[in-house]
Amino acid sequence: MSRKGPAFVLPSYDEIPLWEHSRTLKLVLEVCQSQQERIALLEETVAQLRDEVAVLKGEKPRPKIKPSMLTQDPHAGAGPSRGEKSKDSGAGQDKQLKELEIHETQILQPAYIPAGSVFRGYEDYVVQGLRIKLYNIQYRRARYQTPTGASIVGELPPSVGGSHFDPVLRSYIVLQYYQQHVSQQLILKQLGEFGVQISAGQLNRLLTEGHEPFHAEKAAILRVGLAVASYIQVDDTAARHQGHNGYCTHIGNGWFAWFASTESKSRINFLELLCAGQTDYRMNAEARAYMQHQQLPTAQRALFAEDRVWADKRAWEAHLQALGIVTERHRRIATEGALVASLLSHGLSPELVILSDDAGQFHVAGFLNALCWIHAERTIKTLLPFSDAKRAAQAAVRDQIWRFYQALKAFKRTPGEEKRLALEQRFEDIFTQQTCFQMLNLALKRLYANKKELLLVLERPEIPLHNNLSENDIRDYVKKRKISPTTRSAAGRAARDTFLSLKKTCQKLGLSFWSYLQDRLTRKNHLPPLPILIRTAAQSP
Repeated sequence: MSRKGPAFVLPSYDEIPLWEHSRTLKLVLEVCQSQQERIALLEETVAQLRDEVAVLKGEKPRPKIKPSMLTQDPHAGAGPSRGEKSKDSGAGQDKQLKELEIHETQILQPAYIPAGSVFRGYEDYVVQGLRIKLYNIQYRRARYQTPTGASIVGELPPSVGGSHFDPVLRSYIVLQYYQQHVSQQLILKQLGEFGVQISAGQLNRLLTEGHEPFHAEKAAILRVGLAVASYIQVDDTAARHQGHNGYCTHIGNGWFAWFASTESKSRINFLELLCAGQTDYRMNAEARAYMQHQQLPTAQRALFAEDRVWADKRAWEAHLQALGIVTERHRRIATEGALVASLLSHGLSPELVILSDDAGQFHVAGFLNALCWIHAERTIKTLLPFSDAKRAAQAAVRDQIWRFYQALKAFKRTPGEEKRLALEQRFEDIFTQQTCFQMLNLALKRLYANKKELLLVLERPEIPLHNNLSENDIRDYVKKRKISPTTRSAAGRAARDTFLSLKKTCQKLGLSFWSYLQDRLTRKNHLPPLPILIRTAAQSP
């Protein structure tokens, strides 16, 4: 029979000595503050779960929260208000009209021309329009029988590609579904209004199947993007598949965006995605250094004294089993080390900066890690002070952080050694100060522990101060998730990741996604491959 320890009983007010009242009251208030913060975090978690349930039910989640004050400059001049036109409204309109392609020209004469009138040229008036109509082609393939008895027929144009729907129609369907986020049901209804005879099954196959060239180009985007990038920005979001929870990871920067949906959001999963198709696992000095950094016990590290390469995951896991490494933590650290070594051996630079919102799976030893200042500031913003003095302390610290952020932005524009040293000292002053608000002091201490990641911009001024780019990119996936909460097939999941990657990359490169789709589906391939455009963009000043 188990024995329970004595229950903790709070003393009554009368039992506390008079000289202890002040200290006791202070401790009670701090405990209340801590509990209130924990309650607020739990309430936020419950609200997020309710949002997910609401989305799955087809209902509306909570409205979006306003962006952080760090991205806004209160001293900047106000722009034109909503509904107002700026002074430059309409500027350059004539130039834009001159660049338009004219498909038809009509000469309009005045209704009455008096005798003796002299012709003085034309006054142009351009009307932009769009023609949406059926355009069906019947290919009559001549058939012949050769003297040997064999049959030959006329070959279809390469653009047909074995489909009964032409490239323009297929491009339109892909554009509507993956860029405009129109559901398959509405696309089917819309095409029916246009007179296109297509079934729901045919529409689904056009969206999900036969896209191997697109998948190959998407895979090349990540390989080239990682090869030419000095930094990447990463984030993830929920991505249900076949009714089960999963995750979509975004990797990108100003030149490319790449999405992949998987069942896991672990660090191993992230490292596997960075491998960009490489399947080998390696044991070398870099792997052993990683395992030591992650505090893998000496006995387990000693089992990996020999340099070696394993072809794939199955061979690696079989080796771990043969070594008797069965503890989950030990297997995880060893696997992460083998993947880091593989990445470095295939040319990924150890100077690559990984910018994230401080999610643990994105913090990888062996590479440089940077943190988002917007998320860092939220640590201070979410505190709940209970007195005017604490509210004032919180406001003062947030103002200091905001001004420090503006100073970092100025440093990025004109870096210098003297400025760097001054900013480092300023960081020390802000994040080591003691205020009357104990929870604020603890939050500052937590942020101070991330000094290296938060101030990496002083060594690498080219990296962003926030992770907004990654969050904005992945928002497209969230929009698509609202229309289609879950993917049903592996082909559908792969197609969604591929076309979102290609679309966002085209946008970053200034390329029309519509033009890109038509170029690829007609098999003309006049547009350069996206990886080549990424390399060009990376090399341009």
